[in-house]
Amino acid sequence: MSKTHNLHDCVRASMEDYFRDLDGTDPAGLHEMLVKAVEKPLLEVVMEQAQHNQSRAAQWLGLNRNTLRKKLLEHQLL
Repeated sequence: MSKTHNLHDCVRASMEDYFRDLDGTDPAGLHEMLVKAVEKPLLEVVMEQAQHNQSRAAQWLGLNRNTLRKKLLEHQLL
């Protein structure tokens, strides 16, 4: 992937590919599917960049630390 692509463009292109692959079939649970697909790698990268400091990572994400901890547990990252 080119570094000139921003996150918005990458997500948009992936969603367009997803709909193209559906070939006319109606999607179901699209929002939940996308959140699950994005949230885990987001948490992985942010935790790495924050050197596993949950308070710092929560601040960067705009989350309460307890909410971050819950999400880390949900994604089996703790």
